[in-house]
Amino acid sequence: MDRADQYVLTLSCPDRPGIVAAVSGALADRGCNIVESQQFGDPDSGTFFMRVQFTARPGTDADELRGAFASLAPDLGLQWRLHDLSQRPRVLIMVSKGGHCLNDLLYRQRSGLLDIDVVAVASNHPDLRPLTQSYGIDYHHLPAGPGGKAAQEAEILALVEHYRADLVVLARYMQILSDDFCAKLPGAIINIHHSFLPSFKGARPYHRAHERGVKLIGATAHYVTADLDEGPIIEQEVARVDHTHSPEDLVAVGRDVECLALARAVRWHAEHRVLLNGDRTVVFR
Repeated sequence: MDRADQYVLTLSCPDRPGIVAAVSGALADRGCNIVESQQFGDPDSGTFFMRVQFTARPGTDADELRGAFASLAPDLGLQWRLHDLSQRPRVLIMVSKGGHCLNDLLYRQRSGLLDIDVVAVASNHPDLRPLTQSYGIDYHHLPAGPGGKAAQEAEILALVEHYRADLVVLARYMQILSDDFCAKLPGAIINIHHSFLPSFKGARPYHRAHERGVKLIGATAHYVTADLDEGPIIEQEVARVDHTHSPEDLVAVGRDVECLALARAVRWHAEHRVLLNGDRTVVFR
């Protein structure tokens, strides 16, 4: 689909009358056509959230649009961003040894199901180099060497800068990121994990879940913060299991739900459908 002259405006502000009228009026005054609009007023925080996808007149200067929204900001208390849909998000994927989420994302991107550009893959292991390179994508093996975690994370940040990555996706990257690393990329790191946390922390969570006779297998995709696995949740997926499932069966089911939850989270982030609301998210699906 041709994305020329198509934009998404996302905003949040204190809830009050007239916000929708002000935004739609500013767009109409500049000959823009709204093709999708969603909004939500959070009664708990008193915050209003909005996502507007629109088409501008050919040749419209994006700076003119930014100026229009900037002029609304002081009166309404807007926090806003304008996204040009002709610019696909550039994604750096990080993995360890498990390749199911990586393979799923690469396939969806190649098939046109994810409107992103995977610019590189980085890993603390060399195992998934052949898979990555079969898609024609650069693979970087970054083990924790003599310099330790700090040196490794500096290399990752250098890759983010080199490839101009907008988003880092932890596709079963089995390393804990430092607080300093997370602070450098706020709202720009997505992780996937099994939803048994914190009940089944540590190694072999599906085997421990089997021992407890769980009836649901789950996965959670969330933004990464300094609080381990406590970042704002974007998407969750579950599948029912029963006493006939072996630990290996649970692992297989878990892989499927992890792929689904992560793919949806990446897609919604790439389409600018996820807005942060404190420790939670507003997702305009």
